Amino acid sequence: MKNIFKFLTILLLFLCQKTHSQQLVQSINDMYRLKDNETQFINKPLKDLLKEIRPEIKVVFAYNDPPFFEFRFITREQRINNEGNKLSLFIDLKDSIDWKWENRPKGKETVWSQGDLEKYGNLIVRQIEIVY
Repeated sequence: MKNIFKFLTILLLFLCQKTHSQQLVQSINDMYRLKDNETQFINKPLKDLLKEIRPEIKVVFAYNDPPFFEFRFITREQRINNEGNKLSLFIDLKDSIDWKWENRPKGKETVWSQGDLEKYGNLIVRQIEIVY
């Protein structure tokens, strides 16, 4: 009985520690950590990288020649009004992106959604760039 109790205690501590691990990027000012740990994400799915980013993605652009996403963490209006951090995160990918602007929801063409994560999350990361 004591062994079972010890085992369950250790298991519970391990699970608690695992669920409370912090994301690599807590704020936009921490974005440099992605570049510092770039090797951790190269040749891995995009969804693994995005899990490590806590700030909400406000705007996304997709390009195909070469294939990459540009993620921004402030809205277009904030950018125009010089509000917030204008940092952009560029993620170069190995595969092309099936992104058609005309098929995006009207008025939300540049909004990153859960559906986008499911559709593009398995694309493989080739390189990370941060532009301030």
